[in-house]
Amino acid sequence: MGWEENVRRVVPYTAGEQPRKPGIIKLNTNECPYPPAPGVERMAARMDCSALRLYPDPDSTVLVKALAEAYHVKQEQIFVGVGSDDVLSMAFMTFFNSGRPVLFPDVTYSFYDVWAEVHRIPYKICPLDENWHIRPEDYRQPNGGVVFPNPNAPTGLAESLETVEEIIRANQDVVVIVDEAYVDFGGVSAMGLLEKYDNLLVVQTFSKSRSMAGMRIGFCMGSEKLIRYLNDVKFSFNSYTMNLPSQLLGAEALQDEAYFKEITGRIIATRERVKGELKKLGFLFPDSGANFIFATHPSIPAKQMFRALRQAGIYVRHWDKPRISEYLRITVGTDEQMDLLLSFLREYVALQPG
Repeated sequence: MGWEENVRRVVPYTAGEQPRKPGIIKLNTNECPYPPAPGVERMAARMDCSALRLYPDPDSTVLVKALAEAYHVKQEQIFVGVGSDDVLSMAFMTFFNSGRPVLFPDVTYSFYDVWAEVHRIPYKICPLDENWHIRPEDYRQPNGGVVFPNPNAPTGLAESLETVEEIIRANQDVVVIVDEAYVDFGGVSAMGLLEKYDNLLVVQTFSKSRSMAGMRIGFCMGSEKLIRYLNDVKFSFNSYTMNLPSQLLGAEALQDEAYFKEITGRIIATRERVKGELKKLGFLFPDSGANFIFATHPSIPAKQMFRALRQAGIYVRHWDKPRISEYLRITVGTDEQMDLLLSFLREYVALQPG
């Protein structure tokens, strides 16, 4: 085999399909269907492009300062990265080095096992219960760290802050990462526990509730010591991870809290309405606190429905994996998009035998 004997081989993460066909309804990657805050567009229009010839600020000071002000923490408690995926990968590399297995749920964000494999970190999955909830007792075993999303993906279920704290309290000798990519749609953030636990890292993103998936902005909050360790690894890896437009436009997005609340509120209202309509059609799903619904129909195979939707130009997400192969994850789009989805499903369900 020669040089191939020394290649690090992993099964890569599979992202949601990014179709470029005109006229499709794209409900497969949990993007926000609405534009970013108006100030973002205004700033982009007046941005000085001559500054792009220079390297960006390696400390992302403008963005870090804006985040610290928005979330009422010290700047020294903020770390930013190229999307929350970058932040999480850096955290895996920085904190999960004990040789003991990292714990995370069996049905969860499918990048966790990929990062564990690529960084050669042992891991152990903890099955969710029959109602898709985390069992805190599973996280009381010896481990090298804990990571889980809240609300979870792809189920959409949000755990209570009491459950989250129970897991942190039982694991104060390792770093616990709470991945809050969807927290703005109905979850309760663990941010309030940061002063109590210096081993807690709370990760969030601009990709969903801030409507800026295309800018790749992620961040985490933790104790000053955790953030120092993360920065040490970052600056040993790549000093200039975040580009200048992302820093400036991200900081601007944080200035318009009214728009942020309007957009998240609109998505929540649409989600709740669609839940009611899906129930009428016989669909079953966990009570989502995210910007998507994880739905199954007891009499229609998920793969069959996925293909029929795709053929009709409606893209949702399906995984052919244990426990979730009969579920579709449906991003909450605009009311118009969801009405077209529901119209298709009403006709499709009605045509099924029996």
